[in-house]
Formats: sequence, C-alpha cells, structure tokens
Amino acid sequence: MTMTAARPAASQLAPCSPGHAGYTVGLSCLPPSAALARMATRTTAQCWGLPEELTEDLTLIASELVTNAVKHAASSDPEFPARCRLTVERPAPDTVRVEVLDSYKDRSVKRRAGDSDESGRGLFLVEALATSWGVTRQTNGKTVWAVLKADT
Repeated sequence: MTMTAARPAASQLAPCSPGHAGYTVGLSCLPPSAALARMATRTTAQCWGLPEELTEDLTLIASELVTNAVKHAASSDPEFPARCRLTVERPAPDTVRVEVLDSYKDRSVKRRAGDSDESGRGLFLVEALATSWGVTRQTNGKTVWAVLKADT
C-alpha cells in the first residue's frame, strides 16, 4: 500500500473571509505536498487581496520550504510518511508570514549549488524574496519561517 498526500477539500483551502488571520494545513512529507502548499498559499493570498507579485513570492517561498521538508524530513517508510505543517498568516496588516514545521531536527543550511546541480538554491531564493527568514528549533523538529511586507 502506498500513501499519497491527501488533497484537501476546496472548503479547507479557502479562508473564511479577507479578514481571516491565517491558514494552517497538515501535509505528508511526500512530493505532491509542494503542489498542495502552492495551492493553499495562493488561495489564502488571493482571499486577502494581496498584490499578484507578493502572492507569487509568498507561493514560491511556501513551495521551497515544503519541498525542503519533503526532502529532509521524509520517512524511509512510504507506508507511514513523515508530516509537516504549513502556516500562512498575517500577524499585522503590512506583514505576511509563512512557516513550515517539520520533524527533521537539523537546522536548514544554505549551501552553494554547483552550476549543474538540480537543487540547493531554495534557501537563497527564500532569502532574496523575504524581508527576513529564519529557523526556530523545537523539541519535535524545527520551524523554518519567512516574513514578507505587504503593501495592502
């Protein structure tokens, strides 16, 4: 039996209203979860009426953070995949925060990717797009977060 990331129901993807403070979804650490993270993040940002450029940046950052969780926190047993949690929130009217909690305890590290490498640029991209970003260690893993300024 192979498990795949469950596709949330449409009602789970849309916040209640433009004033909704945030959105959280649990995901399996499997490759399809990056697409679900993009969909959930884009839906939330559009509901808030964020500008398209900010929506694109936020969506890309969420995708990169979930992809890292999938790559590094994934279980070796496909029957019981590891879990991660995506949160997109507006702690203030001019601030948007995206974070991914995973069970991988090692700190996320930026590394220089070679010209022919197919990965290794995600955290550089997060750093370039976000106002700030970081890693918060927790007893059950870590949270990688990024903050962007919103002009709405």
